[in-house]
Amino acid sequence: MIHTVLFDVDGVFLSEERYFDASALTVRELLLSENYLGLGDGKSFQTEYSDEEIAKIRSTIFLNDDVLNFLKSRGMNANWDMIYITISVQLIHLTTQLPEEARVQAVKQLTKPITRTTLDTFRALFKEYPVKPDFTRFMIDFKESHATKQELILYLNEIAEKRLGIKTKAFQPKSDFWHIGEHASQEWYIGDENVLSATGAPSVQTGKKGFMNEEVTLAEPDFIQGMFHAFREKGIRVGIATGRPRLETFKPFTYLNWIGELDQNHIATADDVLAAERKYDAAPLAKPHPFTYLTSFHGKDSDIERWTARQPEQLPEGENTLIVGDSLADLLCAKQLGCRFVGVLTGLSGQKARGELEEHGADFILDSVADVKDLVLGLLEE
Repeated sequence: MIHTVLFDVDGVFLSEERYFDASALTVRELLLSENYLGLGDGKSFQTEYSDEEIAKIRSTIFLNDDVLNFLKSRGMNANWDMIYITISVQLIHLTTQLPEEARVQAVKQLTKPITRTTLDTFRALFKEYPVKPDFTRFMIDFKESHATKQELILYLNEIAEKRLGIKTKAFQPKSDFWHIGEHASQEWYIGDENVLSATGAPSVQTGKKGFMNEEVTLAEPDFIQGMFHAFREKGIRVGIATGRPRLETFKPFTYLNWIGELDQNHIATADDVLAAERKYDAAPLAKPHPFTYLTSFHGKDSDIERWTARQPEQLPEGENTLIVGDSLADLLCAKQLGCRFVGVLTGLSGQKARGELEEHGADFILDSVADVKDLVLGLLEE
């Protein structure tokens, strides 16, 4: 018997492709723009690209998505973390190219938190001593690592030690440098008109329209609306547990006519994660920590602090709760909570994800979220 279905969003309802496009554009901007590391030609930074140009940028930066697939396979689900790791690998590599005297100065900058002032220092050094990114460094630097989840970020400190000979703790989750990339990424995704209201800070680089109003659904919007309605009619509770911020969840869910079928108290987003991390000093709570799913299940008006525990409690009658996601991070959440898991093959890896999901014990594997309705209604007869 199934009483509750909790859904991820990206790779389930909405295509992840534009998020990954925005991530690649963010890394490129952090490298080239005069607002950041300034490796470009010094001219005004370009903010409009054709789909073909975006595809080429993404292919170059993420090595035909090998970088993204690697990070996903290690349980990393947040695009902002992926951006941070990718740009940090490049920052370390760029530093190795500096002549000795300049490298000594740069290395000192990497022994303390990396801020905008740090980036100003690096930009000046890179202007005086030209350096070049090498995106193949990512797989080289991580080939010996067995790190997973947030350990991948901490492993950057080991890379810095191996390549620069320094002991540092500068590379940390949710650091100042991480937030710099987060904000630039938000500019690309939600556009200039929404950045200030959504983040509390204006765009650093203006001229971005944003991808949010052009979401691509992974099943017909009317079918998804009908599925939500059918579950509600059958008394099945539906929750949403997403790594998207609130705006990027609620706006498309509204214009796609889904929001009216859902209880907003059970829509948990990245904003809820960040708020809990700050309030309870409990970072990291992003997937594969199941905080988002616990909040979605119990509601945002529940005892939120309780769901921040390092050893999360399992859901009551977890076998009656189904988690639907596309990634290993979602599956790991389901395992921690004692829930059954449905993997859909519409995420970044597509059909290639089947083997990984089978290996880690997914209860069901479906081609699309369009197949979830029949599965759930069938399980009602158990």
